[in-house]
Amino acid sequence: MLRCVFPVRRLIAGAIFAGALGVFAPIPTQAAEEELVLAFIPQENPEKLIGDIEVISAWLSERIGVPVKGFVTSDSAAAVEALRNDDADVSFMGALPYIIANNEIGAKVVLQELYRGSPVYTGRVFVRRDSGISKIEDLKDKTIAFADPLSESGYLYPLDIFVEAGFLERGDDPSVYFDKFYFAGGYQQAMQAMANGLVDAAAASQYAELLLSPEQQTETIWIAESQPIPSHTVIVRKGINADIEEKFVEAMLELNKPENRSLLAHVYSPDGFIKADPSAYDDVKEIARAYGFVR
Repeated sequence: MLRCVFPVRRLIAGAIFAGALGVFAPIPTQAAEEELVLAFIPQENPEKLIGDIEVISAWLSERIGVPVKGFVTSDSAAAVEALRNDDADVSFMGALPYIIANNEIGAKVVLQELYRGSPVYTGRVFVRRDSGISKIEDLKDKTIAFADPLSESGYLYPLDIFVEAGFLERGDDPSVYFDKFYFAGGYQQAMQAMANGLVDAAAASQYAELLLSPEQQTETIWIAESQPIPSHTVIVRKGINADIEEKFVEAMLELNKPENRSLLAHVYSPDGFIKADPSAYDDVKEIARAYGFVR
């Protein structure tokens, strides 16, 4: 379901700080130290994620030696709240929600994804080939679906494309330029909204096109690309059991081994994971501060 949002700042503040967010699966009442709880955000179909969680949780439990379970949150803000409330120990999320989680609750980045061998990627603006839209100027007074208000590749960096072109200023409500804009709830949802003609454009990761059917992919083009963005993260809450954290990181790095690589399909399908360097996210922190996401 698309959600029309006016204005963005009020929505984001309410989502992050009120914590009144629903989830697709029940949140555990309190994460205990003798278990590990994972929070997943719905970058793709939440029903598929539930099946993925079962597979990867069982595998991690064998490697770590403690019960591992997970749940799908409604969005990135809900994952941050789960970490804040100790309802989750670990979350898979983008760079922007990590920066917010680090700033607000002291969460720590431990792993970074690799896609096509690279620790960076971009955000893109996608449209249908038959839309008559070939450049971002054509989107004036049109409609656009962003993935998530706390997504760097599905909101913040694509929005900054319009800022760099002089059509918006940082801090402007996007409705200054677009007729309407929506937060679809994930990459796949935003892309499907565009592909099905519900909106004129979608903002999402450069790889989000792969979430469409082969036929839809042939009918879709991208017309603008953002600056490079550090790839998605795996973060842990402040105060997590240090021994469990270490074993979890070691287990996740084992997914890079040839015999385990098929399991990567159950954690958003990266090419692999590397240990994270927090300084790689300094540029994201700077742009998040410019847009008022952090102080």
